[in-house]
Amino acid sequence: MKNPEFRTRFAPSPTGPLHLGHAYSAMLAHDMARAAGGAFLLRIEDIDQARARDEWEQAIYEDLAWLGLTWETPALRQSERSAVYREGVDGLWAEGLLFACSCNRRDVRAAAAAPNEGEPVFGPDGIVYPGTCRARKSEGHGPPPEGYALRLDMAAALERAGIGAVAFEETGTGPAGETGRIEVGGAEMIRGVGDVVLARRDMGTSYHLSVVIDDAAQGISHVVRGQDLFEATQIHVVLQRLLGLPTPVYHHHRLIRDDAGKRLAKRDDARAIRTYRADGASPADIRCMVGL
Repeated sequence: MKNPEFRTRFAPSPTGPLHLGHAYSAMLAHDMARAAGGAFLLRIEDIDQARARDEWEQAIYEDLAWLGLTWETPALRQSERSAVYREGVDGLWAEGLLFACSCNRRDVRAAAAAPNEGEPVFGPDGIVYPGTCRARKSEGHGPPPEGYALRLDMAAALERAGIGAVAFEETGTGPAGETGRIEVGGAEMIRGVGDVVLARRDMGTSYHLSVVIDDAAQGISHVVRGQDLFEATQIHVVLQRLLGLPTPVYHHHRLIRDDAGKRLAKRDDARAIRTYRADGASPADIRCMVGL
């Protein structure tokens, strides 16, 4: 039975070869969509144009087709949607929910490690921002300034969204086995997530903002992705509320690791799909390797 409202996606970045972890995520999302009579979509997350390469994008298409996956065409390419992301940034800025930040990673580490700050708190994006530039709140006056990162004032965002806690439905499992209805309190988000960057100074957007806007644009009903992104979901739910977008069901899955238990990365070229293809492996072999 067809269920056109059931829509999953695979969203790789063309910055290196797809490895076994990518294959697992893509095949799982594809299998779930086909089992539900829904659709599987592809998104090329190439907002980081300094690292994206055309040859890696072409390799993504070739590897996925070799695995036997099919998707709606054309694939969505984030590099073609900068105006859409800018509209989202401008709207949040106009509402006074963003502030301009001149801090780099070293500044954040130094400020968070100051004697009066206590032990640094780590969140989905690393060390939680200590609020150094928060006094630069936009208050909706004028356009965002150039040359700065733009951060979300998390406390103001939660207040504007009118929520004391964020919630989403998890059909997979988080890193600690979290499943079902997941709730995170507002105070916990302010402390444990903080004022995340929504527009990087070098690209005008961020993963958090673009993924939320694009999931809604593609009508994604079920987000299938690795457990390493479980903690980021609370950020995405807040943005969905602020931007008036639907919250999909989330299905976080286990990560594929090497023999030492280390999560695979694109630098692990020995486990690249193209390498297995060249060595004579079949798509069925790949499925067996990842446990599908």
